[in-house]
Amino acid sequence: MPHFSKPGPGSHPGSRPAPSSGEFFAPAGPPRPRGASGYAGAKPPAPSAPVVPPPPAFAKADAAAPSALKGSRSGPARDELKLCGLAAVRARFARDPGSIQRLFFDYATGRQIGVMCKVLAQAKKVYRCVEPAELEKIAGSIHHGGIVAVVAPPALRLVAADDLRQWAKRGEAVLVLDRIGNAHNLGAIARTAAFFGVSRIVLPEDPAAARPTDAAHRVAEGGFEHLEVWQVKSLATFARELTAAGYDVVGAATRGGRPDAPRPAGRKPFALLLGNEEHGLAPEVAEACSRLVTIPGSGKVESLNVSVAAAVLIWELFARTPERR
Repeated sequence: MPHFSKPGPGSHPGSRPAPSSGEFFAPAGPPRPRGASGYAGAKPPAPSAPVVPPPPAFAKADAAAPSALKGSRSGPARDELKLCGLAAVRARFARDPGSIQRLFFDYATGRQIGVMCKVLAQAKKVYRCVEPAELEKIAGSIHHGGIVAVVAPPALRLVAADDLRQWAKRGEAVLVLDRIGNAHNLGAIARTAAFFGVSRIVLPEDPAAARPTDAAHRVAEGGFEHLEVWQVKSLATFARELTAAGYDVVGAATRGGRPDAPRPAGRKPFALLLGNEEHGLAPEVAEACSRLVTIPGSGKVESLNVSVAAAVLIWELFARTPERR
């Protein structure tokens, strides 16, 4: 998982350098829309200029003091998702800028997101430069990377028979996760899948399965913005349906599988199934696979972390070209 260092002493409001000419920078203080701060253009006031409080109309719209803003406490709201880190926030902004409801950032990061702030200002949405301690509360983590975007969490879609037929017809890869329980592992797998161009992850409707939470998105570094996340009620049934649709369904096994993952004759699309960190694939899911593969190792440790195993197998099955085999 990437480590984000805390801002240094230079990030204190009294010691930060003035922004360069023509660079937009949202000042600290209560959130306000463009036009409410008393100055025009992209250039902020001098450091000694007083912060102009928001007008009554804006205060009424928020109906709360800055410290009570929705999304500014450590406990995650059920109807909100916190995207942390510049890579994740930039990826979301590039894909769907209108989905960002509120944006919080530290002084150093504020110098890099002028365009985002301008777009939010035009939409009369909250954007605010805050102290590191407040940013930790908003993110619910010290690993906020200097910026937090508050968005609505995506709804997970249920796979229908027609969806599966269309995926098979287009020859699209499917990554299926059987009760991966750690949100960090889910995020790392999503990052790998996006890197290699696998655009679809399927999760079971199981309370043991991690969901694309704040932590998963933070580790994914924007990977979820390039993925569709789906759900199925039964993975064993879904694995059989994948086979019937024409997929080569490959299950990852800690032991007992083939030591390689050869491509079968023809052009069957692949579906890769990865199991729980401790227990692997459920027996009924493993039985429903076309074949099982086991990554050979030295034997000095029992297995790889599931996110690392995912990277090895995604490369082998989906990304490695026949010419490089």
